[in-house]
Amino acid sequence: MTQKNPAALDFLLTRRSRPAKTLTGPVPTREELGPILQAAARAPDHGKLEPWRFIVLEGAALERLAQLANERGKALELEPEKVEKFATQLGQPGLVVVVVSSPVESDKVPFVEQLYSAGAVCLQMLNAALASGWGANWLTGWGSHDREFISRGLGLALHETVAGFIHIGTETVPAPERPRPDLTRITAWVSE
Repeated sequence: MTQKNPAALDFLLTRRSRPAKTLTGPVPTREELGPILQAAARAPDHGKLEPWRFIVLEGAALERLAQLANERGKALELEPEKVEKFATQLGQPGLVVVVVSSPVESDKVPFVEQLYSAGAVCLQMLNAALASGWGANWLTGWGSHDREFISRGLGLALHETVAGFIHIGTETVPAPERPRPDLTRITAWVSE
């Protein structure tokens, strides 16, 4: 039988993402980021395919991506506010880990299960960063779905997509609370 871990359950019941725009330096060092990445890589992975990988962005890489976001947003004729929001998220000082969904050919594990695994990696990384005392947020945005942006900016192959941009840093304000789901509305109990 699995041993109870009340502290872990309490953490999960009270965890809150920190808005990326409220994060600043310092950010985790490579040594501090190691256990966070290791925890993320322990996410459920049917078939042990590791259908994901990480790209750690910092400094000039974030500035470069913010410039590319502005360029691509204009080329796509997106609303200026939408472009600015995405570019600002990438251009602010800090550290961003890109979780890349990188599906593997498999007769046993369907693509969708591999995609779910990449999503689980994002959540594991977010929670590991929060549990380590950092502020963190899991974001995507229009750029994560723009093939040219992810190819030029991140070097992703044609079969790869962005599962999430995990922003990690020092929080500058307390995390806001938000309404949580009504469990009676979203839960069905089936006994027969």
